[in-house]
Amino acid sequence: MDISRLSVGTLSLSRDLRTALRKARELGLHGVELDARAGLDAEQMSQTGIRQIRKWLADEGLEVAAVAFPTRGGYADGDRLEGRIAATKSALQLAHALGAPIVLNHIGDIPPETKEPEAKSAAVDTKPKIDPRWQLLVEVLTDLGDWGHRVGAVLCAEVGRSSPQDLLRVIESLPDGALACHLVTGAALVHGHDPVAAVETLSTHIGHVHATDAVAGAFAGRGRAVILGSGQVDLPNVLAALEERGYRGWIGLEPVDGFGAQAELADAISALRAF
Repeated sequence: MDISRLSVGTLSLSRDLRTALRKARELGLHGVELDARAGLDAEQMSQTGIRQIRKWLADEGLEVAAVAFPTRGGYADGDRLEGRIAATKSALQLAHALGAPIVLNHIGDIPPETKEPEAKSAAVDTKPKIDPRWQLLVEVLTDLGDWGHRVGAVLCAEVGRSSPQDLLRVIESLPDGALACHLVTGAALVHGHDPVAAVETLSTHIGHVHATDAVAGAFAGRGRAVILGSGQVDLPNVLAALEERGYRGWIGLEPVDGFGAQAELADAISALRAF
């Protein structure tokens, strides 16, 4: 495998951004992922701060592969939704300013498109009606997609708790290019989805990939992350499926061991180089 498109989250290397960038360069990586919640403040970042970060990146020969913006709630959750939308728009704008094409987040629970009729009676209209949560989700993601087109970045929704089929249903309900998907291979497996099949289902909609490993639990969502190559993810076939479908984006790495992250990442890079 060509490792020139591998990236890593800076927070997994150091809380200090300059130190993290140096460590990423020492690993031979070309891309990093910045966190707009824990590492950067998208709404407070000044132009001076952006220029400084871009200089540090250039000094280390790195690019920003993605900006992560993990929100607590989803986009069909009305609680504090306006603030969530505004913050996501700030993250999209920041991503573009830093040279990244995408923002990584989940979109929350995906409701059905229609509500079941409440009763079967001549006096009651039993035709299915649009679920208001579905309508809200589509409206919000359409708005974020429009904003993303304006500022030059797109929101990527994580495959995991949301099934590939449900994400495809959402994407196909939005204007072209409004939403992409973020395949985290280990998370997909933990939630009961086959990562190879997910690539086949989502195909050209995949905007970012994290090559992670995991073992499944007794129930969906109950598995655990493990060091790359020691779990149940069929990574060679995932990479082959991505290659077959023309994926040319970044592939992120996530260490499991917080104390030995750099050594774990070095081993993962060596293993991927052999694929």
